[in-house]
Amino acid sequence: MATPESPDFLQATRPDALAADLRRQLIDCWVAVANTGGAVIAAGFPMPPVRTHEVAPVADQLIAGLEPDRCRILLAAYGDTLAGWLVLRRDPHPLIAHCGVVNHVQTHPGFRGRGIGAALMERVRVVAREEMGLERLQLSARAGLGLEEFYGRLGWVEVGRWPGALRVAPGDDRDDILMSVSP
Repeated sequence: MATPESPDFLQATRPDALAADLRRQLIDCWVAVANTGGAVIAAGFPMPPVRTHEVAPVADQLIAGLEPDRCRILLAAYGDTLAGWLVLRRDPHPLIAHCGVVNHVQTHPGFRGRGIGAALMERVRVVAREEMGLERLQLSARAGLGLEEFYGRLGWVEVGRWPGALRVAPGDDRDDILMSVSP
């Protein structure tokens, strides 16, 4: 179901660009998404359920690394309410500096089913191409959640798969699906 109106898109390109309330909403979103089965487990997180005090340091580390040419947070909001967000990064190594990586794609559970994830993924292609000069984007998706179908509908193509690379729980190993798109 599409939303009657598109979200507003915001970008944080420097650590001081994220207001305290938006930081709090980003952390709350991350907690909610992780605790409802979202594939957004970051290094430094315990396995879900997670709590705010466990997510906040990881979010703060991410925010501290924001730099316009290398790392941005793209946010989707309705008014003052965060609906979803993602991270767009560029590796500075000269062999791959023309490529970007999309991480932590998430829609707050209260906004699911409204096209927020698709809108973020469409917008990130524009930001990557027009603002960062990136020529290719990649992401890694956890198998078993339908993510490869979601990204495939948006033009992303599976370029590789690492069987059983992600251990969600004992006896529950999932493939890590590598996907790519030209912005």
